[in-house]
Amino acid sequence: MFSPALRISALLAALIALGSPAAAQGERSLSDFVEDWLSSAHGDYHSRSFTYWNEAGEVPVNCAACHSEPGFIDWLGADGSTAGVVDHPAAINAPIGCASCHTSAAHDLEEVTLPSGVAMGDLGDNAVCTVCHAGRQSGDAVTAAVDGMDADAVSAELSFINIHYGAAAALSYGADGRAGYEYPGKSYAGTFHHVPSAATCADCHDAHTTRVETEGCLSCHRGVEDVRAIRTRHGDFDGDGDAAGGIHAEILGLQAQLYDAIRAYAAEVAGAPIAYSSSGHPYFFNDPDGDGELQPDQLGMPNRYQSWTPRLLQAAYNYQVAAKNPGGYAHNPQYLLQLLHDSLESLSERVEVDMGQLTRP
Repeated sequence: MFSPALRISALLAALIALGSPAAAQGERSLSDFVEDWLSSAHGDYHSRSFTYWNEAGEVPVNCAACHSEPGFIDWLGADGSTAGVVDHPAAINAPIGCASCHTSAAHDLEEVTLPSGVAMGDLGDNAVCTVCHAGRQSGDAVTAAVDGMDADAVSAELSFINIHYGAAAALSYGADGRAGYEYPGKSYAGTFHHVPSAATCADCHDAHTTRVETEGCLSCHRGVEDVRAIRTRHGDFDGDGDAAGGIHAEILGLQAQLYDAIRAYAAEVAGAPIAYSSSGHPYFFNDPDGDGELQPDQLGMPNRYQSWTPRLLQAAYNYQVAAKNPGGYAHNPQYLLQLLHDSLESLSERVEVDMGQLTRP
């Protein structure tokens, strides 16, 4: 097993030998790129994203494409294997590096199939990002799970469906990709189109550090110092009487109300109090005393919430879509607000929610 230092040395040598654009600028510039990458989540050798499987000694096939560079190369077919599938488990401690994106297979990729089954084409530079930032589930999975069931009957056949974290690409495609659970009879915003200079992931995120480059945002949206304070829609969507903040504040306001409604519904209708943890898998747990506080020994599969009804699962799924997309205010705010609003509206049929103060975008 090569050490990170040896891998980086080999990477530098390989790129220089290949005459890469970075190498053409001199080894010092290439080193700068590598340092940028090491500072990113993609290059973090200690991240749980790349160390979770260390004890097992390999990253399983269904996780390898996004949690190991060899797995991603396998998925691309850049190693000569069939493209679009991972053929075998991948190496541990192998973060997503240069060889993931700087291959002809990655450059030629134009179409990615989302968890909903929708094939998004003509993606250009967004394609490689979409592969791993599309989530693992979609609203379609929720629809299939609850098909034919009484909306408010607890069913042992149901369990929480998790979109997975970092599903920004899927969210950006809105109703075109169906990342969220979309309620029947409702219309939803499609792909979020901004301006030509902010049309791809790399237009807003530095390709190597992955950090958001906010200068362009603030130069157009003048009068704010924080991108979260930006809004182009001026309704009071969360009904708090304040539309002066950014659209991020409206999303957080609806998200907080949805959590309260989920807890009320679980206790009053499903008959089993519920609480959420952003870090404990599978996120929703039994809360016997109903105080909303979870102790460390309650964050595990034995205490997972199991009193799901279709209505509760639909709302909880959309809550997680918002919770695991902290940048949703930039990726597709209208779609996210619609999902949260409609989830609240559904729960309001059984528990008290003041929908009269809310505005649907």
